[in-house]
Amino acid sequence: MEQAANNYDCDVLVVGGGPGGSTAATLLQRQGRRVLQLEKDHHPRFHIGESLLPANLPIFDALGVMEKVRALGVLKLGADFPSEEGNYQTFHFRRAIGDTPPHAFQVKREEFDQMLFEHARENGVDAREGVKVERVEIDGVGAVVAQAKDAAGNALTVRAKYLVDASGRDTLLGNALKIKRKNDKHQSAAIFAHFRGVEPRPGDDAGNISIYNFAHGWCWCIPLRDGVTSVGAVCWPEYLKQRRGRNEEFLLATLKLMPDLWRRMTGAELISDVRVTGNYSYTCERMTGPGWVMVGDAYAFVDPVFSSGVYLAMHSGKQAAAMVGAVLDEPSRETGLQRAFTARIRRGVRVFSWFIYRFNSPVMRHLFAHPGNQWQLEQSVISMLAGDVFDSALVMRKLKLFKFVYACYGIRNLRRWLGELITRRRQARYTFSGGNTPVDPA
Repeated sequence: MEQAANNYDCDVLVVGGGPGGSTAATLLQRQGRRVLQLEKDHHPRFHIGESLLPANLPIFDALGVMEKVRALGVLKLGADFPSEEGNYQTFHFRRAIGDTPPHAFQVKREEFDQMLFEHARENGVDAREGVKVERVEIDGVGAVVAQAKDAAGNALTVRAKYLVDASGRDTLLGNALKIKRKNDKHQSAAIFAHFRGVEPRPGDDAGNISIYNFAHGWCWCIPLRDGVTSVGAVCWPEYLKQRRGRNEEFLLATLKLMPDLWRRMTGAELISDVRVTGNYSYTCERMTGPGWVMVGDAYAFVDPVFSSGVYLAMHSGKQAAAMVGAVLDEPSRETGLQRAFTARIRRGVRVFSWFIYRFNSPVMRHLFAHPGNQWQLEQSVISMLAGDVFDSALVMRKLKLFKFVYACYGIRNLRRWLGELITRRRQARYTFSGGNTPVDPA
């Protein structure tokens, strides 16, 4: 059916060209739906979140992109957490007690996101770049109207049966419906860049992500292709606001606070801009409604410490595609299907969030630096790190036991535990400004 130049009719409109949006768009198109995917920027575009989880791999298989990811990525066999003694405690994914694969990949997100977007197009999705959705009106299934503009200012009116909001931290519907809420339990900000010449971990651990703690937060070190390493610090907003002068100087001064990491930085060369992003932990009050669904960061973003962002985006994109397809076949089932979708995604977010909120606590730092595998507790944490947060009853039982052990340690170290809790709650109320990424206010 021929479309007027400024009008478009489709079954599903997907807003956003990141991993969640491209996953949903590809799988919906394979159902035989007519899918329009709109991305406001042009690929490739820089993005953090370069470390993937083993639980991503079955989704890659479902999409048919496993070999494409392998060609882009660095093999990741585990995650390193240095101890106070200067040793590394490595959590190897092969020791997980669930059914997740024994490895994952580290990727340059601009390459990874572009590959998934182009793969959606190869599968028949009408995937367009440089088109920003400015306004949507939704009156249930079959009644979605969106107004968009391309980079030249040309208007486009889209009529769709369903909307998938995969707009990431732009949170299209969260802002439009005024349901986006700053996280009242956890808040942080980040400063990060790419370097060349960072010393890798030895042997098979060369592709691991390394997580370093310091007094004001934590730092990631992610090896990428071509000798590039992503290095960034996630800090209390109060600390990051202290920066004066150039961002580069502040980042290097922060990295020096972690001697084990700084030794690896000897001779490293900064090869990118230093980026800063402000308070970014938030959740929307709802992730579904009549005629729409949110996936990935459009619904919530907590903290990247366990590399959960891409996996949660792609998992929710996959689940959303199945849910939307079922609703389009039987609109009367929408409420029940959305309820089940919401319960599932929130369950996974809660599992990651519990660990994330407490990661800077002295109790959690001790447990990660000196793990014990009594009752398979260490292996349950590895399963969580691998992304096994949805379907394994065994993993969920072991993680509940881990929470009990954490509480016991907290009681034994009550003063330190309370001090960390007070600090975390104070920082959650703190407002940071001055970020220089596209999602930060001007």
